[in-house]
Amino acid sequence: MTKKYVNDIAYKIVGCAIEVHKNLGPGLLESVYENCLIDELKSAGLSVQSQICVPVIYKEKQLESALKLDILVNDIIIVELKAVEQMIPLYKAQLLSYLKLAEKPKGLLINFHSENITQQLVVLVTEDFAKLPES
Repeated sequence: MTKKYVNDIAYKIVGCAIEVHKNLGPGLLESVYENCLIDELKSAGLSVQSQICVPVIYKEKQLESALKLDILVNDIIIVELKAVEQMIPLYKAQLLSYLKLAEKPKGLLINFHSENITQQLVVLVTEDFAKLPES
């Protein structure tokens, strides 16, 4: 796995999200966008899992957890979806926590309740991403 590979997958994900947003526009429930994005991602040939439980390891013990990430693409990129009027710092912190707990290199926070989803897109990477070779 390389930074280029991870970035290429992220680029495809954003393209799929733009396609969903272009067809549906803002104003719907997050679950509607999630179902449509999953379909679009699969149509693009990507491997998709949804509503994945995130393990919580505390002092070397795995605890039962109700944490679920929205979408995991190709087992490397976490996609958290929102359909909210205003993005708040908590959403970014949540994605960062999911990335660390799930040990994934990159995450995308996408808000469908906006005129242009790329303007509110939040991209986060972890130390794992930084350690990957460029290409």
